[in-house]
Amino acid sequence: MSVIARHPLAGKPAPASLLVDVPKLVTAYYAPGAGPDVGEQRVAFGTSGHRGTSLDVSFNETHILAITEAICRFRKEQGTDGPLFLGWDTHALSEPARVTALEVLAAHGVSSRTSSLLCWKRADTKASGVSSTGPRSVSGESSGPSSTTILPR
Repeated sequence: MSVIARHPLAGKPAPASLLVDVPKLVTAYYAPGAGPDVGEQRVAFGTSGHRGTSLDVSFNETHILAITEAICRFRKEQGTDGPLFLGWDTHALSEPARVTALEVLAAHGVSSRTSSLLCWKRADTKASGVSSTGPRSVSGESSGPSSTTILPR
């Protein structure tokens, strides 16, 4: 039987040297990059989705715009008209990426659903024009308690 070693930082606050500067990360998400001509800045997917960081321009708004646009075009080509279920998590760039994706989906008239389990973000999402609190979808149809509504700015 193998014994798993306990990490020396287990149960302790992370040292400052390991912490990420979240405002810097989010600011970099909105900054334009060099584009697809730079290999390190191209969209890259791993086993759990899009991989990268905004600090090296490998995960930014341009990526999410392009990915979501491609999804909308593919859905249209395939004749898919049902709702799109959009996942997100607690990573620092998940909320900005979620809002970017929802804006593209709304522009294409794609009805979307997303979890409201992270309702502690409610104030931030209202400020950005997206509400996680209402039981309505992008198209205005009733869709239960775990949907998202795009609000006009």
